[in-house]
Amino acid sequence: MRVITGSARGRKLKTLEGGDIVRPTTDRVKEAMFSIIQFDIPDADVLDLFAGSGQLGIEALSRGAKSAVFVDRDINAYNTVKENLEITKLDGKAFVLNADSISYIKNSRNKYDIIILDPPYNKGIIDEVLPYAVASCKENSVIICESEFNEVLPEECGDFIKHKDYKYSKIKLTVYKHG
Repeated sequence: MRVITGSARGRKLKTLEGGDIVRPTTDRVKEAMFSIIQFDIPDADVLDLFAGSGQLGIEALSRGAKSAVFVDRDINAYNTVKENLEITKLDGKAFVLNADSISYIKNSRNKYDIIILDPPYNKGIIDEVLPYAVASCKENSVIICESEFNEVLPEECGDFIKHKDYKYSKIKLTVYKHG
């Protein structure tokens, strides 16, 4: 796993072990994700919820995001994100929380330009978290969700509508934007 482009381009990131729960986003899907949101990234405040190794938020920082908040309840994930931020020298732009992602987003007063949701697949977590993500968005924000290709996500949530689904083998990226 590596940073694809930007200031930390080519840096190798540490990964997590964990079978079904931990499944790092492939370079192909990550590259597609950041092509989709490339014009939203400069100077953005990013939330990487269910951060895992932190590779998605780190990619955003490497590509010019102003800041990123990483949230994951697993202590190993927390430590891995911290290490990866040090490896990439992006730790000065980041805040890492060892907390439950759902509790964090429900209670957060922070507002973000980009929210990345990559929870465990097929557990209904995106449906649960999406209303809180919408409430945590700035004007003209984007929410991007990674899920299994057959998981059905809502067409709209609050004033956000599903902009488009992108399918990559068994993975789907869903983009939500203001309606």
